[in-house]
Amino acid sequence: MTPTEHLDALLARPEPLLALAPMQDVTDLEFWRLMARCGGADVYYTEYFRVHADSHLDKPILASLIHNPTGKPAIAQMIGNDIPSLVRSAKELQRYNIAAVDLNLGCPAPIVYKKCAGGGLLRDVPRIEGILGALREAISIKFTVKTRLGFDDTETIDALVPLFAKHGVDLVTIHGRTVLQMYREGVRYDLIGSATANLPCPVLANGNISSHLDAAEVTQQTGVRGLMLGRGAIRNPWMFDQIRQHARGEPVFQPTPADRLRYVEELYECVTLPNTRELDMVNRIKKHLNFFAWGLTDAEGFLSAMRRCTTRAGIMEVCTRHFGEA
Repeated sequence: MTPTEHLDALLARPEPLLALAPMQDVTDLEFWRLMARCGGADVYYTEYFRVHADSHLDKPILASLIHNPTGKPAIAQMIGNDIPSLVRSAKELQRYNIAAVDLNLGCPAPIVYKKCAGGGLLRDVPRIEGILGALREAISIKFTVKTRLGFDDTETIDALVPLFAKHGVDLVTIHGRTVLQMYREGVRYDLIGSATANLPCPVLANGNISSHLDAAEVTQQTGVRGLMLGRGAIRNPWMFDQIRQHARGEPVFQPTPADRLRYVEELYECVTLPNTRELDMVNRIKKHLNFFAWGLTDAEGFLSAMRRCTTRAGIMEVCTRHFGEA
């Protein structure tokens, strides 16, 4: 079975398709391996390949595709705005064992959108149409898109939906916020639902899904084919299985403080680079631990203490102290 056939088979099942979101400098090969050990997603998206006139496919990101340890389909994501370069990179990516090529229309990082890439492209719908047409012609496997509702308004999605349909996009992931909204409250699941009703292809909902109960509510409210989990999966790698268990009416696994501490230890090993100072490793894992505060009794206290840590032992002491309160 090819990765594309595998993705088709997953989409043909009645249960929601669960995807791990692409998160730059987070969802690398080792993180995929860790997620898979905890139950894992149905499909994995790579960190984005930066595409421009002089770009080459990033070798560490390619490693996720070459050595995919999950047993599940992988989708390669690109970010950029130069059509010839995007076409070239899409053709190169199809030489690897992937289910689809994805176009990033949603990254909210200012360093990205100020270059009219990622979410910045949402300010230029005509350019998006040119990119969609060129990529659809260049991509012989599935062509997918991940987008936000718009740059600074929520009306842009209404202009994008017919373009996705016109150019035969095979799957669309919609993050229910604008680019300038970043990760603040106010996810518009109603607009995801409206887009889903008007698209001929499957849609995944993304944005602020923090538990299996959130997942069930969002799926019911929007009518989407599946869900993409990002920050919630970093702090709770068991959420994919919890969603499946809840959907089947089975008892939902509840991690103990010991489970959570063991996961932090594994996460530390996951982000560890060879020949790197302990302080640098501690600072690397803080990027992940920033998402752990949700649900803690003393979230601010956890974040404050964790961010002051300079050693692995210090990180584990803070986690031990706070996870018993979750």
